[in-house]
Amino acid sequence: MSNQLEAEKRNHRKLGQELELFASMEEAPGMPFFLPKGMIIRNELENLWRRKHQHAGYQEIKTPIMMKQELWEQSGHWDHYHENMYFSEVDNQNYAIKPMNCPGALLIFNNKRRSYRELPIRFAELGLVHRHELSGSLNGLLRVRSFTQDDAHLFVRVDQIESEIDKILELISDFYSHFGFDYKLELSTRPSEFMGSEEIWDEAEMALKSVLDRKGLNYQINDGDGAFYGPKIDFHILDSLGRSWQCGTVQLDFQMPQKFNCSYVGEDNKLHLPVMIHRAIFGSLERFMAILIEHFAGAFPLWLAPVQAKIIPITDSHIDYAKFVKSELDRAGLRIEVDSRTEKVGLKIREAEKQKIPYMIVIGDNEVGNQTLALRKRNEGNLGCLTVHATIEQFLKEIKG
Repeated sequence: MSNQLEAEKRNHRKLGQELELFASMEEAPGMPFFLPKGMIIRNELENLWRRKHQHAGYQEIKTPIMMKQELWEQSGHWDHYHENMYFSEVDNQNYAIKPMNCPGALLIFNNKRRSYRELPIRFAELGLVHRHELSGSLNGLLRVRSFTQDDAHLFVRVDQIESEIDKILELISDFYSHFGFDYKLELSTRPSEFMGSEEIWDEAEMALKSVLDRKGLNYQINDGDGAFYGPKIDFHILDSLGRSWQCGTVQLDFQMPQKFNCSYVGEDNKLHLPVMIHRAIFGSLERFMAILIEHFAGAFPLWLAPVQAKIIPITDSHIDYAKFVKSELDRAGLRIEVDSRTEKVGLKIREAEKQKIPYMIVIGDNEVGNQTLALRKRNEGNLGCLTVHATIEQFLKEIKG
């Protein structure tokens, strides 16, 4: 029962409203509106994503939100996913709003002739997709109709499959360590409705199993839960309440490159078919944010917090020094607010704590006279007095850590 009460306290819809992170509106059911503070969190997640991918040798791409119906017929989504898609008509031609990013990545691969020397090619995309979910199933940021998938599509030679999946598993593990998440792994195999031959599916499943076994990773088999075009490894992260959330996924695909006539020139000067690896880490930015809100109960670590410190001047005579301190912290790249209202200090502190702001900086006569700051930390209380420079150093060290 206590776990249920704790989960209710951490409900991301309730906290999203209280902390002014996002809003759900009748004008666009299942399509969340991100408020300024929610955008800060979202941008920090995107910045982390970009840094990690650049370091890991990925190239970022962006593909159109809407493409012609024929493309989705070619990819197989029309046959396998048609009831979850949105459609439009432009210039008397049928278009579909993309439910997935993969066909766009395939078109970019085919945009020029490729050589074996270029492979592996790693395309990464923060792609906005739309899927029709039943109105009764919509739930804050956890189940939406409009969301951003952090997709990557890798084009590899057969001999590169295992080494690339190995690197992907390490990249995903590194990502989750930033949030303190443990995770479980699941290998999902051929579903009842699938594309391609059983032999190709068996080969793909064995390739994924081989990497997991070689790395000595514990995993469960989820029979029949693979994507229609290939088997997959799913990451189920465990939050602070021990709840499991499916986020990251690695999918091996021998089918789609064949459907799109993808090829590269091999060392033998002949055309060869690449293998495609689909991969996501957050799964969707919206859903991952919902999980983070509940995992941290809205009390984000310093690097993610929309407001990292609130400066609280005791009286109006301390406001000028408070503004000077804010300008110094702003210059260091920190996110700071000044509470200059004519309210009692105790009330300002309680409200800052309710907003789950990591640090409060109280400024009175002593601080102005000594050119120092009285620091309070969320859930820890008073930390004593520091200079402005020492405060900046402490914040930046914590963010880096």
